[in-house]
Amino acid sequence: MKVLLTGASGFVGSHLLDALLNRGHQVRILMRSSSSTGFIEPRLKAVEVCRGDMDDPPSLKAAVREVEAVVHCAGCVKALSDSEFFRINQIGTRNLLEAVLDSAQARPRFVFLSSLAAAGPATSRQPSRESDPPQPVSLYGRSKLAAEREIQAQDRLPWVILRPPGVYGPRDREFLKLFRALQWHLQARVAGGRQELSLVYVEDLAAAVCHCLSHERAVGRIFNVASPEVVTTRALIELAARLLNTWTVPLPLPLPGMWMVCALQEVVSRLKGRPDVLSRRKYPEIAAPGWVADVAALRRETGFAAATRLEPGLEKTMHWYRREGWL
Repeated sequence: MKVLLTGASGFVGSHLLDALLNRGHQVRILMRSSSSTGFIEPRLKAVEVCRGDMDDPPSLKAAVREVEAVVHCAGCVKALSDSEFFRINQIGTRNLLEAVLDSAQARPRFVFLSSLAAAGPATSRQPSRESDPPQPVSLYGRSKLAAEREIQAQDRLPWVILRPPGVYGPRDREFLKLFRALQWHLQARVAGGRQELSLVYVEDLAAAVCHCLSHERAVGRIFNVASPEVVTTRALIELAARLLNTWTVPLPLPLPGMWMVCALQEVVSRLKGRPDVLSRRKYPEIAAPGWVADVAALRRETGFAAATRLEPGLEKTMHWYRREGWL
């Protein structure tokens, strides 16, 4: 199958590229000239590179030509302005959809990497189900939901929407911050560490995308993709500390204090001109009681289930960080 992949140079996108090539697909990647190729350099000779951007409709028309599927992974997770989330996540998705629909070829399958943030917070007592009315609490979540609705409005396109929660694994720089804090023996406990989480190992997410590229019962559906395990932030941090074989000092951080940390980081980001995930826009997600997904629908409808449990997944992630000199 000939597949167009957007966002291939990023953490999740680079794993998607690996998974697609390992399964024998022909892959074309849409890349900006400024994108780093560090994660995918060894793969570039095996793919077709199309230079372009989600803001450049002519480049998108060239990118979608003669492809049988589109995997849309490119997106904005951090920004200096509110509008940037919607410009990239919603309008960029609309531009890509229009390029696909304007092509004269048979309609390719369109697989979109959304986020559990589009659905909104949920706990283990009432986990998020795909049929629940979405209630996003952040600009990021609202922009992802807006992108989903752009896709759902297209009745001429066979689409699949996947909603992962927190994604971790090799090449991820956000979980790296947790491991580095633990190396300094600091164990931050935001609101007592009670927030509940579903997580997904990045290779499982990539496998789910590949699975949904060909499974007929996936078409026209939204699926949560996560491990069935639920973990609190405190338990997650304690597990990471145990894997590192290090001692830690608990650092209680009530929610008002966390808001101040987010506000301070936002000031620093503006002074540097570089966005950070941590900001006042992120605070509503941090303050939520949980991000727990019901993953039964994906298994029931397509037979796919995320196979990697949290402990071995974190251990593989830690070993990769050490091997690459990140820790």
